[in-house]
Parts: sequence; C-alpha cells; structure tokens
Amino acid sequence: MSRTSFRAAYDDMLGRWPGPVEGVEIPTPYGVTRVNSCGPAGAPPLVLLPGGGATSTVWGACVAAGAARSHRVHAVDLVGDPGLSVPAPGRAVRTPGDLVGWLDALLDGLGGGPVTLAGHSYGAWIAAHAAAHAAARRAGRLDRLVLLDPTQVFTGLRPGYVLRALPMLVRPTPARIRSFLAWESGGAVLDPAWTRLQEETADFPTVRPVTGSRPDPAGLRELPVDVLFAGRARCHDPHRAARAAREALPDARVDVLPGVSHHALPLTAAGEIARRLAT
Repeated sequence: MSRTSFRAAYDDMLGRWPGPVEGVEIPTPYGVTRVNSCGPAGAPPLVLLPGGGATSTVWGACVAAGAARSHRVHAVDLVGDPGLSVPAPGRAVRTPGDLVGWLDALLDGLGGGPVTLAGHSYGAWIAAHAAAHAAARRAGRLDRLVLLDPTQVFTGLRPGYVLRALPMLVRPTPARIRSFLAWESGGAVLDPAWTRLQEETADFPTVRPVTGSRPDPAGLRELPVDVLFAGRARCHDPHRAARAAREALPDARVDVLPGVSHHALPLTAAGEIARRLAT
C-alpha cells in the first residue's frame, strides 16, 4: 500500500462520476479541504459529508442517480480523514466545536449559504452538530438537513459493533478492513472499486475520530430535517434509533430503509438517497 496506490483508487472512484467534476482546495483554519463539485453552477448548493474514512468519492453513485440534477453538489473529504484534504500543522480537529468551526469556514469558502447539508454516519454526526450550532448563531446559514444512518445522534453504538471495529481502528490493515466490511454488510456483494479504496486507507496515519456529546435536538428543530436509517445496520438498532429520532424531531421525516447495511448505504441506496436530496 502507498499514497500512490491510494490516489489511483481514489481517482478510479471519482472517474465514475457522470459529467465534469471540479476539484477545489478550500483553505480553513484547520487545513486545506478538498471538495469535489459537480452539477449546474447556479443551482442551490448541496454539501455532502461522508462517513469516517469513506472520502468524498463515495457520493458518486448518488450523483449518478440524479443528486446533481437540481443542485450544485459539493462532496467533501473530511479534514484529518483519508482523502485529499491536508490538515494544518499543529491545528488538529479535536472537539465537536473544532468540527463546527472547520465546517463553518468551509461553507464560507463555498459561498456562504443557505445550503442543504447532508451527511452519512460520522458525517451525519458532524452535520447535526453544525446545524444545532448554526440554528442558534447564524439564521439562514442552512436551508435543510439530511441525515443518513446517523451515528451517535439519536442513540449510541452497539457494544458488539465497537468491539468488532476496534482492531481495524487501532491498527488498520487491508485484511482487517475487508473482513469488517464483509461482516457489517452481512456478506453482501460490494463494489470492488469502493472496497479497494477502503483497503487503501489503511496506509493513512491512524487518526482518533472526534467524539463528544450528542447534538442538541432543539437546534435541529429550526430546520426541515430528513432522516434515513439503514434497516440492516449493525452499528445501532435502526428501529430504536428511528423511534428516538421521531421523539426528538416530531416534524422531521424519519424512515428505515429495509435490506441495506450501514457502511455502503450511499452506494447501495443511491437512488433513494438522490430522491430525498432532490426533494
């Protein structure tokens, strides 16, 4: 494994996106963030945050399914995660507040707002924290929030999932990543190009994911919110999480999509996700 082979796998996934893709590096206090953009230049902006380690390229299937027809899509490589974003020396992202500050600067670099902000898994946790802060601080910053199988937002992680993921997180190897994804997906057939890119992330320095409290749901109630849970998710009980989401956000649209697992959700449910993003 090497950064060269990672870049080849990254470019392979990005090359599957329909139409021209513009790669932009946006400076923030926490480093330079890579954003892959496509869709009509004058269309309403849609900002997509991937799950941990997934990179912005995971959104290509959603773009192909129509997410960029009505929006200018901006798919983000999370700063500090595998991808083409470059963290600032001595300015690591360590707290939810740091993540909110990073995303706020990123949105400024993209032209401000209002934007539709969508995230998957860890990206959904970041999006929810940003929305909770933005609702209280900067009215009009966000137009809509879409959370795709959000983790640590409405319920916690299953202990069995954490134990299974721990070896991969502590000392990632291609074999451990491949084994974990096969277990989490229930042995479903996964896109080999995506699996290859996930395996290539093992070469990146181990970065401790930011942890912290759940976002305050009171802030989220100021926005239209759409929440979609993966029916076969192993990270949490999706039906319990959906009940908690409905209780916390009674005006939100909350659904459980049967037959799909957590990590590959943006790939395996691209059509359904694109429909929701375009709403």
